[in-house]
Amino acid sequence: MKKEISSKPSKFRWTICFLLFIATTINYMDRQVLSLTWKDFIAPEFHWNNNDYGNITALFSIFYAISMLFAGKFVDWMDTKKGFLWAIAIWSVGAVLHAFCGIATAGVLTGNWMVGFHESKALIGKVDNVSMVISTSVTLFIFARFVLAVGEAGNFPAAIKTTAEYFPKKDRALATSIFNAGATVGALAAPLTIPFIAKSMGWEWAFIIIGALGFVWMGLWVFYYKKPHEHHKVNEHELTYIQQDQDDIPNTDSSIPEKKFTFKECFSYRQTWAFAFGKFMTDGIWWFFLFWTPAYLSSVYKMDSTQSALPLFVLYMITLLSIIGGWLPKYFVEKKGMNAYTGRMKAMLIFAFFPLLALFAQPLGSITYWLPVIIIGIAGAAHQAWSANIFSTVGDMFPKKAIATITGIGGMAGGIGSFIINKSSGVLFDHAHKAWTTVGGTPLLEKYPQYINERLPEGFFEQLEKSGAVISDGIDKGYMIIFSACAVAYLIAWSVMKALVPKYKVISK
Repeated sequence: MKKEISSKPSKFRWTICFLLFIATTINYMDRQVLSLTWKDFIAPEFHWNNNDYGNITALFSIFYAISMLFAGKFVDWMDTKKGFLWAIAIWSVGAVLHAFCGIATAGVLTGNWMVGFHESKALIGKVDNVSMVISTSVTLFIFARFVLAVGEAGNFPAAIKTTAEYFPKKDRALATSIFNAGATVGALAAPLTIPFIAKSMGWEWAFIIIGALGFVWMGLWVFYYKKPHEHHKVNEHELTYIQQDQDDIPNTDSSIPEKKFTFKECFSYRQTWAFAFGKFMTDGIWWFFLFWTPAYLSSVYKMDSTQSALPLFVLYMITLLSIIGGWLPKYFVEKKGMNAYTGRMKAMLIFAFFPLLALFAQPLGSITYWLPVIIIGIAGAAHQAWSANIFSTVGDMFPKKAIATITGIGGMAGGIGSFIINKSSGVLFDHAHKAWTTVGGTPLLEKYPQYINERLPEGFFEQLEKSGAVISDGIDKGYMIIFSACAVAYLIAWSVMKALVPKYKVISK
C-alpha cells in the first residue's frame, strides 16, 4: 500500500500502544474480580478458607504458566491480529463463567439447574454436607480460572510482539511500560468498582460486567490493527523511524519463507534462561500483591471490601510511578551512550533495591495501616518498572519472529513462581492463623487441641471475642515471612541474569 506523503511523521504507533494498554487493563480487572469478592461475598456462600482460595489462585498460576508456553508459539503461528483476538475472546468467556459457578454448584448438589443467582444461594444454604459444597464450588471455580488463564496467557506475548512491530528498540521499554501500566490501572479501577457492583447487584454481576469489556475491545482491535508497513495511518517518516533497527525491516518476499525458532533452539540460548529465571523469581510477587492484598487488609486490619477500596486505590496509584521504568533506560542509552541491554540492566538493578522496603511493611503496620499500603505500593511500582524492562530484554536480543515464543517461555516460568508463592501463602496463612494465634496469652491449639487437624468453625474468632477473650492473631507473622521473601527476590534475579548474560549479545538465525 502506498504510504501517505507528509512532511511530519505520523504517530499512529501510540494509538496501537493505547489499545495494548486498554487490553492489559481489562486483563487485570478480570483477574482481580475474584480477589475482591471472595472474602466478603463468595467465601460465606461456599465456606472457603485461605487454603481453598490459595488452591484456586495457585492453580490459576500453573494453568497460566503452561498456557504461556504455548500462547507465545500460538501468537507467532496465528500472527498478531488473530492471536490477540483469540486470546481476549477466550479469557472474556472464562471471566463470565465464574458468575455461573454458584448455579452449577447448586445443580450438581441438588439437581436443580434452571435457577437464578438468588435461588442457587438458597439451595446451597440447605445442603448439610459442607465439605461437598466446598469441594464442588472450588472445582468449578478452578475450571473457570483455567479458561481465564488460557486466554489471559496470550495477552503479553501478543502485546510484546505488537510493540516489537511498532517501536524501535530504544523506545520499546517506554511503550511496554505504558501498556504494562494497564496492569496498575486495572488493579486501580478494580477496588473502586468491583466490590460496589458485588454489594449492590451480587458478586456474579461483577464477573459478567467486567468480563464483557473484552468483547468491546475486540471490535476496536479488528478496526485499528494492521502491520505498520501495511497501515495507511503510518506514513513513510513514521515507518522509517519504526524500522531504524537493522533487523526490523520486514520480509516482504513471500518466496523466502521466514524460519521459526523451535523450543529446543530457544532453550539452547543463555539469554532465554536469563529471561525465564528473572520472570520465575519476580512474577509471583506482583501476583501475590494483586491476589492477597485485599485479604491482607481484611485479615490483619479487619476491613471489608468496601472499606479497603480507598487504601487499595492509593496503593495502585503509587504503582503508576512505574512509568519511570520506560524513561530511565532510554536516558542511559541516549544520554550516557550505553547499548540497550546495558542501560536496561542498570535500570533494573536500581529498581531491584526498592522492594527491600517490604521488610518493614508488617512491623510499621502497628503504627498505621497506611505505612504497609504505601510500602507495598512502592514495591509494586518497582516491580512494574522491572517488568517493563525484563520484557524488553527479549526484543533487545532476539529477532521478532522469536519474541512471542521467548515471552511465552518466560511467562511459563513466571507462572510456576506464582504457583509456588500463592499455594504456599494459602497454606502458611491458615497455619499461622491457627498455630501462631494466642487466646488470653495461651496458644490457640494448646487451648483447643481438637482443631489441630480440623478446620476452625465459621465465626469461631467472633464468638471468642464476644465472650471477652483477648486474641492475638498470628496471621500477621505469616505475611511477614512472605513480605521478606518478596523483598530480596529482585536482587537475586538480577544477579543470576547478569551472570548468565554479562554482555549484550544479539541472537541471529
